[in-house]
Amino acid sequence: MASPLEQFTIKPIVPLSLGKLDVSFTNSALMMAIAVALVAGLLVFSVRSRDLVPGRLQSVAELGYEFIAGMVRENVGDEGRRYFPFVFSVFSFVLVGNLLGMLPGAFTFTSHIAVTFALALTIFIGITCIGIARHGTHFFSLFFPHGAPIAAAPILIPIEVISYLSRPVSLSVRLFANMTVGHIILKIFAGFVITLGSVKFFVLPGVLPFGMLIGLTALEFFVAFLQAYIFTILSCIYLNDAIHLH
Repeated sequence: MASPLEQFTIKPIVPLSLGKLDVSFTNSALMMAIAVALVAGLLVFSVRSRDLVPGRLQSVAELGYEFIAGMVRENVGDEGRRYFPFVFSVFSFVLVGNLLGMLPGAFTFTSHIAVTFALALTIFIGITCIGIARHGTHFFSLFFPHGAPIAAAPILIPIEVISYLSRPVSLSVRLFANMTVGHIILKIFAGFVITLGSVKFFVLPGVLPFGMLIGLTALEFFVAFLQAYIFTILSCIYLNDAIHLH
């Protein structure tokens, strides 16, 4: 039986190279392209009719729009509306990537730290640039809490700087770890079902892990949404800090 970690192996589909640099089109890149295509296709086809009474696709698109708009409004305020397209794109990309990974035989690109860290680092750099562009050098007052005694600066400033620089790490590891662990557990219980259920004339031992597998699958769908939500809402909180210097 295949190892539970085999499902995370990146495999080239179209081998390509630039000198010694491997730029092959992989299964991970394919799933990311599919995720982008699905989100774009949903939004394009759902708003094409613009019916007063929305159909199913339009209802899904409007529900997603209102959900993210409310998240931005509550966590960033009115000044965050200009960044809504980016926040919506991040949530949609992560959510669809998580859900695609639940399909049998599909590849979960959000289970790779390279993908989640690249996304988190992009958000971190973008938010930092926004903060510096809006506040100039005053942005660095974020690293010294307002009202704190000056004598505490040698202690507080390094702590705040380290905490700030660790944001892309914590943001990426949280998503990567949850998706990876969840899929490993699903694979292990699926192996139990096959192994115990294949005992000749006695398949009853496979019933229990099969029931557990159903429950874990439902839980993993919930985790897929929850992790996309947490990833996005933390991005909004970081954006709020950069805009309002809280």
